Amino acid sequence: MPDEEPTDADVVETAAAAAEGAVFDHYRKAEVKDLDVTVSFEDGQLSVDIYLNPADGTDPDPDEVVETAVDAAEAAVDGLFAAGA
Repeated sequence: MPDEEPTDADVVETAAAAAEGAVFDHYRKAEVKDLDVTVSFEDGQLSVDIYLNPADGTDPDPDEVVETAVDAAEAAVDGLFAAGA
């Protein structure tokens, strides 16, 4: 019996958790004023949109953290599909 592919909900949850985890690998929760991670997975297409507003003067650069978080989300989804193969 072939392994089942992950559901769309599994993909979205996995990507969102990975993105959020990547952000908090760089910032403490107290350093983040606002974080919005929006993930969709439709017709095999993953879309990850992240809005990050860290406290003033916080390092590292938020744009770099967002890029890292998007990469983490994509890698987590790739891993999810590879595990089901």
